[in-house]
Amino acid sequence: MRIAEVAQQFDISADTLRYYERIGLLRPVARNASGIREYGESDLARIEFIKCLRGAGVSIEALTAYMRLLDEGDGTLAERKAILEQQRGLIQQRIDEMQAGLARLDYKIAHYEDLIVATEQKMQQ
Repeated sequence: MRIAEVAQQFDISADTLRYYERIGLLRPVARNASGIREYGESDLARIEFIKCLRGAGVSIEALTAYMRLLDEGDGTLAERKAILEQQRGLIQQRIDEMQAGLARLDYKIAHYEDLIVATEQKMQQ
């Protein structure tokens, strides 16, 4: 699959795919005789994994470390798990902060609705 097709399939730019390859998130992608990138199934699986974790807010640095360890093999399982656990903790912290913000907004909205009802009741008197 060529870069334009991959970019469209995963809804990311070709520049992003090149960047991922340049920084080591993707292994060097095979090229055809004309020098055009040809993404294989393993490349697509990595892109899907990267996109999923990036969507969850995992940092490029953490992903780069994880993928480097992945390429080193099964001897790095504990280190990879530790990276995922750390990132999970950071994401959970952000979720908790967002939940607190959402609760505050809900409270403020309910308060405004009470004020609107009280104002409208005064207008009806």
